[in-house]
Amino acid sequence: MKRWLWGLVIAVAVAVFLSPLASRWPDGLEKVAARKGFLYRAEGKQVLNAPMPDYAMPGLRNAPVSTATAGFLGTIAAFGLAFGAGRLLARRRKSR
Repeated sequence: MKRWLWGLVIAVAVAVFLSPLASRWPDGLEKVAARKGFLYRAEGKQVLNAPMPDYAMPGLRNAPVSTATAGFLGTIAAFGLAFGAGRLLARRRKSR
């Protein structure tokens, strides 16, 4: 099996099996922003709608399954974009 495929399998496994175990509490930056009183500045007119808001799949009511599915799809999407960009850059480098 190719090395990149092993990396993808491990990343998907982590996203699917560990993401449902993530803390529901706000992260450090959000907590500090709330404590210092400037969290409200992050709210405003939305420019883009998130496809998976708060790492959840719209339409799936089971929270762990929803989070795992969002983790799986997000990992595959990020991998696809990075892999495609890498292939494109490698092709351009060969043509020089």
